[in-house]
Amino acid sequence: MAYWLMKSEPDEVSIDDALAAPKQTVPWFGVRNYQARNFMRDGMQVGDGVLFYHSSCPEPGIAGLAEVASTAYPDDTQFDPASHYYDAKSKREEPRWVMVDVKAVRKTRLLSLAELRTIPELEDMVVLQKGSRLSITPVTAGQWKTLQKLLK
Repeated sequence: MAYWLMKSEPDEVSIDDALAAPKQTVPWFGVRNYQARNFMRDGMQVGDGVLFYHSSCPEPGIAGLAEVASTAYPDDTQFDPASHYYDAKSKREEPRWVMVDVKAVRKTRLLSLAELRTIPELEDMVVLQKGSRLSITPVTAGQWKTLQKLLK
């Protein structure tokens, strides 16, 4: 099993939205970074653990726990000219962008970015590295275990 931190703007999809969705499952669409795409396409497996992270908001941080609920499949927003995520160079025969479904497990207390920075066991976490802006990053088993204790 692998573990991931996945960022979502709460105005787009929040942990509350995911919990309210049918089967508590939402498509993780709109990823337009090749490295983050590769994590979904090549690294994620059904059942992997997910830290549901709220970003681009007044207080960013981990807001819930989730799990990967599907393997990667083409993100339809890349083909929709009306979508903010449209990619004119992507073709249905050779899609550039993929998404996975994510199933919300539970909402947690907000573990803010500022608080994350104070925890020595998490100092190597990718999201805490200077210049790290990826929307999807791997989390080590040790980091996952530390965060599970903090998010009870």
